[in-house]
Amino acid sequence: MKGWPRVIPFFKRNGEQTMTTPVIGRIHSTENFGTVDGPGVRFIVFTQGCRMRCQFCHNPDTWKIGSGGREVTTDEVLDEAIKYRSYWGEKGGITVSGGEPLLQLEFLTDLFKKAKEKGIHTTIDTCGKPFTREEPFFSEFQELMNYTDLLLFDIKHIDNEQHKLLTSLGNENILEMAQYLSEIGKPVWIRHVLVPERSDYDEYLIRLDSFIKTLNNVDKVEVLPYHTMGKYKWDELGLAYPLEGIEPPKEDRVANAKKLLHVNDYQRYATR
Repeated sequence: MKGWPRVIPFFKRNGEQTMTTPVIGRIHSTENFGTVDGPGVRFIVFTQGCRMRCQFCHNPDTWKIGSGGREVTTDEVLDEAIKYRSYWGEKGGITVSGGEPLLQLEFLTDLFKKAKEKGIHTTIDTCGKPFTREEPFFSEFQELMNYTDLLLFDIKHIDNEQHKLLTSLGNENILEMAQYLSEIGKPVWIRHVLVPERSDYDEYLIRLDSFIKTLNNVDKVEVLPYHTMGKYKWDELGLAYPLEGIEPPKEDRVANAKKLLHVNDYQRYATR
């Protein structure tokens, strides 16, 4: 993204050209050909800033809020994304991940509104932690949902106390957001990172399965095996890696999790 031109947009009012104020966000990076963060081929925007401290995080360099990354306008991001539109096919589009995208609602809403005006599929990858039904967040979030086609919804742990251990924060409002998305019928893919000695216990998987079954908007359930590919970033930042010595789950445990979460029962994503 280095070298993107900063263009200030104009519109006409009573025949006169007037400068508009660009909506600016802070992002960490982008990926041009993402294939695992939503349907089809995606242009992925990784926002800067997150309040969670997930022990398995592979992007701890996105944590800082208000610094790090770079500032961009929504027009700059959209113009860059559209360069790759010919590769997206019928189901591709733009995914905004993080960091935590919901910390930048104005930026996200403006980007998605402009994307929908161009017929582009929009997806948010979120853990849901910023969600609240209190104002002003709730009204702004409702506005965002008008321009959002899909959410990749990460449930890190179904147990609140274990969620605090794994991420430093509780999960009450995360589960509340999942319920709200079900209420409004917004399609979601539920994602769950399987971490040995943390979330890979049948008791927790069965509880998570029971919760997912209360939702009526789940198109897909994904089990994501924990990996250590981002550990080097912790080392570079001078941070102690909290899962030191814990290996990725064995294939049989991944298969067990998929069975307990009934992932094969959620196939609506294939027909959208």
